[in-house]
Amino acid sequence: MTRTEAQTRAELIDSQLAQSGWNVKDPTLVIEEFDILTPLPLGVAEPRTPYEGHQFSDYVLLGKDRKPLAVVEAKKTSKDAALGREQAKQYCYNIQKQLGGELPFCFYTNGHEIYFWDLDNYPPRKIVGFPTRDDLERFQYIRRNRKPLTQELINTSIAGRDYQIRAIRAVLEGIEQKKRDFLLVMATGTGKTRTCIAKVDALMRAGHAEKVLFLVDRIALREQALAAFKEHLPHEPRWPNVGEKLIAKDRRIYVSTYPTMLNIIRDESQQLSPHFFDFIVVDESHRSIYNTYGEVLNYFKTITLGLTATPTDIIDHNTFQLFHCEDGLPTFAYTFEEAVNNVPPYLCSFQVMKIQTRFQMEGISKRTISLEDQKKLLLEGKEIEEINFEGSQLEKQVINKGTNALIVKEFMEECIKDPNGVLPGKTIFFCSSKAHARRIEEIFDKLFPQYKGELAKVLVSDDPRVYGKGGLLDQFTNNDMPRVAISVDMLDTGIDVREIVNLVFAKPVYSYTKFWQMIGRGTRLLEAAKPKPWCTEKDVFLILDCWDNFEYFKLQPKGKELKPQLPLPVRLVGLRLDKIEKAIDLAQAQVAEREIAKLRRQISQLPHSSVIIKEAASLLSRLDEENFWITLNHQRLEFLRGEIKPLFRTVSEADFKAMRFERDLLEYSLARLREEKEKAETLKEGIVEQISELPLSVSFVKAEELLIRAAQSNHYWAKTDAVALEDALDELNSRLGPLMKFREQQTGPGPTHLDLKDEIHRKEMVEFGPQHESVSISRYREMVEAMIAELTAHNPILQKLKNGQDVSADEALELAELLHAEHPHITEDLLRQVYKNRKARFIQFIRHILGIEILKSFPETVSEAFDQFIGQHTSLSSRQLEFLNLLKGFIIEREKVEKKDLINAPFTVIHPQGIRGVFSPAEINEILQLTERLAA
Repeated sequence: MTRTEAQTRAELIDSQLAQSGWNVKDPTLVIEEFDILTPLPLGVAEPRTPYEGHQFSDYVLLGKDRKPLAVVEAKKTSKDAALGREQAKQYCYNIQKQLGGELPFCFYTNGHEIYFWDLDNYPPRKIVGFPTRDDLERFQYIRRNRKPLTQELINTSIAGRDYQIRAIRAVLEGIEQKKRDFLLVMATGTGKTRTCIAKVDALMRAGHAEKVLFLVDRIALREQALAAFKEHLPHEPRWPNVGEKLIAKDRRIYVSTYPTMLNIIRDESQQLSPHFFDFIVVDESHRSIYNTYGEVLNYFKTITLGLTATPTDIIDHNTFQLFHCEDGLPTFAYTFEEAVNNVPPYLCSFQVMKIQTRFQMEGISKRTISLEDQKKLLLEGKEIEEINFEGSQLEKQVINKGTNALIVKEFMEECIKDPNGVLPGKTIFFCSSKAHARRIEEIFDKLFPQYKGELAKVLVSDDPRVYGKGGLLDQFTNNDMPRVAISVDMLDTGIDVREIVNLVFAKPVYSYTKFWQMIGRGTRLLEAAKPKPWCTEKDVFLILDCWDNFEYFKLQPKGKELKPQLPLPVRLVGLRLDKIEKAIDLAQAQVAEREIAKLRRQISQLPHSSVIIKEAASLLSRLDEENFWITLNHQRLEFLRGEIKPLFRTVSEADFKAMRFERDLLEYSLARLREEKEKAETLKEGIVEQISELPLSVSFVKAEELLIRAAQSNHYWAKTDAVALEDALDELNSRLGPLMKFREQQTGPGPTHLDLKDEIHRKEMVEFGPQHESVSISRYREMVEAMIAELTAHNPILQKLKNGQDVSADEALELAELLHAEHPHITEDLLRQVYKNRKARFIQFIRHILGIEILKSFPETVSEAFDQFIGQHTSLSSRQLEFLNLLKGFIIEREKVEKKDLINAPFTVIHPQGIRGVFSPAEINEILQLTERLAA
């Protein structure tokens, strides 16, 4: 439908402004045809027409002080909105020149597309609705009062590690450079949330953000994030408080799951402006964001930060695209290996024990079942020959209690225990299904009845007892019991329990991203200030891999590629378009007309509150022309396929069981049109089977008994007339489609349950992880420390040292010779290597082992000195921080640095002039003083 500019304004733009609180008829809010005085042409003294020397802006939006806040330039729907771009800009500058004051914000629109231009700050960008007066006044206040971010100090009590400061600085500098999208890749446990909170704190203190949204994908993570914001930014009001359902507009920090926020923006009664937030954080940025929940980011389109723990080389191409980063190049990355290898380490490394039972390896068959169990099965009336399962079918087609029991027993034997050495430390069991989880729980209760059902508990997301204070997750985190959390998906990502020392993979995992997220549950180190009695120390955690997952990912580093599934509503529309096209080609006008009517009805039911539908307004407006449908040629069908069909991914509220039935009927009728007889017959059999599963015991179903019985006869499907067939299929769809939710699905006999004794086939430690090579060093230390503890009981020199007395040089030499005689590998040189301290003397190592003197390793000394330096200089740029990080590594590796080194490789990678191109002379002197102290 073609509209004039006046019609566009009256029918579209006025109502869009009204939705954001701008009543165009209220002169205190909006002035239409705002008169702007402009200079007369050279040589013209008086205006020659009433309009000369004047410009008329379509709309000017006023602030509470009645001064112009924004200009809106309108074009008719048939014109490109961008034609108003320069005009609107000129009006803004002329209004500022005429009235003084601040530069108005700039908008231009054709009723379908709206563009927002924050002149002198950002290029124009497409938006989905006008800002409210409060939004614009907030933008104006921020523009007027914000401070430069490059000088903003970072609160190191929130996030003070060097890599956290580098990550924050990289984003702050990017915002200063007018970038709007950022992606941080930080290994699980390195403090992504704290880094983000420190960033939010800096933005708020610098006046760049007043309202912040933190998006998560699960309720448990929402509660965790709210608690973190409460701890680190206690004075910033947060939403939601306990029990709040509707969004409150007066808070500063908002934490929400994706589904909650999607419902809020689609609920027009809550009237949440698309300009409500100044900064959005997307936690765990993965596939769901650019599928269903991408709509949330499309709606707000503000400065956005994505957070993920997925290793850079595994991150999906679409995630980099979403945050406008080159593939493989996030804004900042800090890996698991970097965190584990840091001195001191920021994350805990792990050991892997592979456990596989005989049945897992060789399957369950007559060949592998013991003779004793074979006799038992015969007494139960089971045929041994019929029992034949592959190992991969365990927990799917066959469930064997003995295999699960064996895994639990092996876990209890091999796991890392608490300080008393009896009970396991905190553990997560990853199970394949809820039924599997309940079976494992049952085995724990049966094998260890003395713990009265408290040792191991199932934690699944749909159990309301999991959440909140005193809930199962709270108990697992803060109480002595339960020690084992048995999980199905819920605890795979994001849950932060530092005391976890065991992970049990009781299922195969095929996603590398998910696999590393699961491993991440154990990587956090303990907080020294808050030890819990069931876990007082943690330098490594144990993974029991019962399904050869590590071997799988060695062979297939990226795991299984999952093919994206087209949403059902999109597939249904695609089939309908195929049928329309075929009917037109066969000149079956009546069939085509019926399907076109159904398609138009489907299009009219698209969720108009969806931002994706709003953005597609100009595309959808083409369908309002009746002529579009009268002559539906191949070109228009391609337009519908390419532009309109994808919009049906927004359909989230529908009877999907009825929709599947409609899809099957549509596929059948299309096969009939195409004369694909075999395919049509197969599809018909499937439809008849679905109809036969409708339970006549339900009154609604009973009312359609005659049709249900008729539809199961061959006579019903034997119609040769196309129109008669369409009538019959429409009748089935309209009358039986809504009943499909009552169907009694015949899912077959279900898995076979067995209780056979299984046995361990293979049990071995796996060398996997960045620090398996340090095992021998730790054993050496243990050996030296155990020997000195033993000798102290009767050696007078060691006793003198323990009592804090000095020893002579001769006594020190005598002690060294004694220890070397006891064990030839106890030498000063080896102790220097093992304790990573090249300066300490033999006697200092002994004092350190006896706990009299704390002897820091050289890498620890260097790391502490650099952390202290960075903490005193939090306004350093990201490039300067990168230089210091490189310098720290250089000193740790080489143990010294000279001035000339700082202007050569590797420092020239950061700047061709090395340190001179990155720091001022005064800063260089400070850095040289630091390096001299370390080298002394």
